[in-house]
Amino acid sequence: MGARSAFSADSQTMLDRTPSGTRDVLPDEMRELRALMDRIRAVFESAGYGEVSTPALEYERTFARESARVSSPYRLFDEHGNVLVLRSDMTVPIARMVGSRYPSAPTPLRFSYFAHSYRGVRPQRGQSREILQAGVELIGAPGPEGTVEALTVLCDALDAAGLENFRVGVGDVTLYPALLESLGVERDSRELILAELATGDFVGVEHELSRLPLDEEDAQLLLRVPRIRGGADVLQGLNGPLQQAGAGMRTLLNLLEPRTAERIIFDFGLMPSLGYYTGAVFQIYDPAYGMPIGGGGRYDDLLGDFGRPLPAAGFGLDVERLHIALRAEERGRV
Repeated sequence: MGARSAFSADSQTMLDRTPSGTRDVLPDEMRELRALMDRIRAVFESAGYGEVSTPALEYERTFARESARVSSPYRLFDEHGNVLVLRSDMTVPIARMVGSRYPSAPTPLRFSYFAHSYRGVRPQRGQSREILQAGVELIGAPGPEGTVEALTVLCDALDAAGLENFRVGVGDVTLYPALLESLGVERDSRELILAELATGDFVGVEHELSRLPLDEEDAQLLLRVPRIRGGADVLQGLNGPLQQAGAGMRTLLNLLEPRTAERIIFDFGLMPSLGYYTGAVFQIYDPAYGMPIGGGGRYDDLLGDFGRPLPAAGFGLDVERLHIALRAEERGRV
């Protein structure tokens, strides 16, 4: 009897808790989040982005496309035995929507969203499984002009939200893989190094490089490039494999309006974990919060997997991280 009572108490304790990486949002905070999203929504609408909603559940094959390469840790079966997944981001569902619902509509197409995505986490790191995101997708606008529009809407949305000290890191997802390939690094080793770079683990990058038969000069170059980060001055004097990436970043900078350009820093080590990015990528930072509060970039190959090859760019903001950063900034101003 005692053992059964103890088990019952433990079970009740589990039922009273939310799963790790999730939480309840109470009325006061919910009001603040709604007000924050309304300010962001007004920017999206004024820029011509129509709000859409897609199902939280998608067929697994939607996320299994070669260019998507986005996996979901949350799988279940429907009544017909089909494998369903909880969406792990909004870009892939919107690409699927464009292919099926807008097969011949004039471009560019502009969509915005406010939705939850679901990702696997390491609980000890305090990460969220359920992420409230706000973002846009610009479909059919090639770079660099399309990238400029996405960056402009991003910065305008953060300004409207009230965030004052943010910066947007801009990089090129093709840069480091091309550099590794040009120096003869084999594919398996390249993938390990890029995985370390995606998590910002420079110690891991150095460890992987130390195992390769590289001469000292090449090894030092591969260690130095991911640490190149700063304003327009870092784009000067580049040569070799870095020259083309630097030229693209300079073109982007010259097309940006001053109010947006002043927010940009260039980051040659930026390597998102999502596999569908094809060129310019960006990540949003604020000193009031110790982790990125959003990111985005170009994904010019993804739409082709859904039947309508189109260039595209977009971004997603983590609304709850943005809210925390806003409150931290406000406390610092008191």
